Amino acid sequence: MVPRSREVLHEIVAAYIETGEPVASRAIAKRWGDSLSAASVRNVMADLDEEGYLHQPHTSAGRIPTEKAFRSYVQSLTLRRMAVAELERLRADIGRLETVEQRVEYTSRMLMDMTRGVGIAAAIPQASPALEHIELILLPDQRVLMVVMTRDHEVRNRVVRLDEAVMADELASIRNYVNRNFAGWTLQQVRRELSTRLEHASAAYDEILRKLTILYSKGLLDISATPEVHMEGASNLVGLDLHLTKEKMRELFRALEEKKKVLQLVDHFLENPAGEIGVHVGLGETHPLMGELSLIGVPVHMENGISAVIAVLGPMRMNYGRVMSAVQHVGQAFGMD
Repeated sequence: MVPRSREVLHEIVAAYIETGEPVASRAIAKRWGDSLSAASVRNVMADLDEEGYLHQPHTSAGRIPTEKAFRSYVQSLTLRRMAVAELERLRADIGRLETVEQRVEYTSRMLMDMTRGVGIAAAIPQASPALEHIELILLPDQRVLMVVMTRDHEVRNRVVRLDEAVMADELASIRNYVNRNFAGWTLQQVRRELSTRLEHASAAYDEILRKLTILYSKGLLDISATPEVHMEGASNLVGLDLHLTKEKMRELFRALEEKKKVLQLVDHFLENPAGEIGVHVGLGETHPLMGELSLIGVPVHMENGISAVIAVLGPMRMNYGRVMSAVQHVGQAFGMD
């Protein structure tokens, strides 16, 4: 595409974002002053139409940009830098929250307030975090509190009831055995190695390992890392002209209520380098009712081993520059620990 055609195209996209109406050649010529006539703009628009950047809803109407046009427009944007003081304020606000769950919820709400779109924040723990240490605490009625601490700063607790009595000193021996041998290993590696050792236990360790086998069968180290996902502001989609019936809109809301569907959305960004803004224009491949929506997101790798995604879901006709800047700045503030 030649530079003039690209400039005209981006003017059309900007005008459409402002008005939501098909853009006429006369309106673009006015933006250019005397340097480009309406006839010249019409010729450029005809070429852009043939190349798939524009379409004409009616014969006498102006043009509407396609997904292809929006993608070109997004690539032309330069994001503004946030003032250091403002970025530090965001970091302080998020840093006051103690848990990842609280940060995820707060961040999604902040994104909604900043963009008037649908704010999404998701934190995805490592599939198999490294073991820090375990604690085994004897409780009444042959119960044991199993506490597993991992190096992503997560603590998982589980209370199990045993079929036979166990002594506190036996639990201490089991705890010491696991911590001494496996601290720093991923839980997957620990489970694999323990399975092998328990199958070939020596006589000297029979009783300790037999009790360890019981705890292991009760779920010791069997920890599933569940993502924290929060979405705020789905109601902001109601006032948009998405060409959906009331029933289709309800179906869209039901889809957005599914954690699995929201994770599918943030999956768009997990493979990107940390801090790299991504824009997906038109989400019909994710869900047939999301064809007129766009998603702007950034992956954040936190120091505690958690991968996070900060994103905003909104109409294809959104203020991309403002939303991209908001996502970038909140992502920078969120990526701390």
